[in-house]
Amino acid sequence: MIDRRPPAASALRRILAIGCLVTAAMLFGARAEAAIGDEPALRLEAGSTASRDLVAVGRDLVVDGEARSDAVAVGGSVHVTGHVAGDVIILNGDAALGPSAQVDGDVFVLGGRVRSAAGAAIAGRAAAYPTASQAFLTLLEGPALGMKATAPIVLAAKLALLAAWLVVALLCLAASGREVIATSELLGREPLRDFFVGLTAVLTMVLSGLFLASFAPSVVSLPLLVLLILAALLLKLWGMVALFHRFGELVLSRRLRRHPAPLNAALIGLLLLGAVKLLPWIGTWTWTVASLIAVGASLRTKFGRREAWFDSADLERLATLTR
Repeated sequence: MIDRRPPAASALRRILAIGCLVTAAMLFGARAEAAIGDEPALRLEAGSTASRDLVAVGRDLVVDGEARSDAVAVGGSVHVTGHVAGDVIILNGDAALGPSAQVDGDVFVLGGRVRSAAGAAIAGRAAAYPTASQAFLTLLEGPALGMKATAPIVLAAKLALLAAWLVVALLCLAASGREVIATSELLGREPLRDFFVGLTAVLTMVLSGLFLASFAPSVVSLPLLVLLILAALLLKLWGMVALFHRFGELVLSRRLRRHPAPLNAALIGLLLLGAVKLLPWIGTWTWTVASLIAVGASLRTKFGRREAWFDSADLERLATLTR
């Protein structure tokens, strides 16, 4: 049955909730060579209602009841015989819609297929890219394609990346320390929401890139693809530095009983997450989840400025011009 308890009110409980999500991702990584069916599916029973997003990491998601928001699976498939009021988003899995399935939003699948039975209803678009999962994992600093995670060259590349992350953290904190800390503070309050925003943003960017590469002329697609990649890179770099700071501050404040200096907190957070990154599979999936949270936090805070992306007055003027 779905847990109907109210969401946690404190930052600590939210941190623990995202920790459970990371742990689930790590467990999936450790069993990556085993069948997905080894893990019991997350199931919304017929007659039950879920008001918030349903997320399954490393296992299947079965929606027999009514999901009033999105249904998301990372490393698993989504089986729908009930009603999903939002989108169905899947990374490295399949979408299976039964005869009575109803999806009010879109169905996006990266690394899998969409199987829809006669009678299933999808109000939005349905898009599947069966071969996109490996490219997605590589974008999020996943395993080197064709090489073992413990290969010396892979470990050396990971150490080099950690050194690069240290330089990025120093530059961001030196140039815009206050804004980085503002992003870090949001991370401590709503990491789960950041995860969903980041997941949606990354999916949108990947699908936009695939569309541009497939259908747009080269003279148009190449500049747009470069801008898209740069935007994704900036979002991730900024958000990861904020994540290093939040994680390090959480650890040091508990040990020292006081708030550490921003640079010290970011350094400790980088070292701890860097140590996890060196572990086979566990590091891959931990940094995948961390990257999605980082992108979401960067977007939600507008790089720490805490401003709306679109001013209401500007939107009203735009609506007037388009009439």
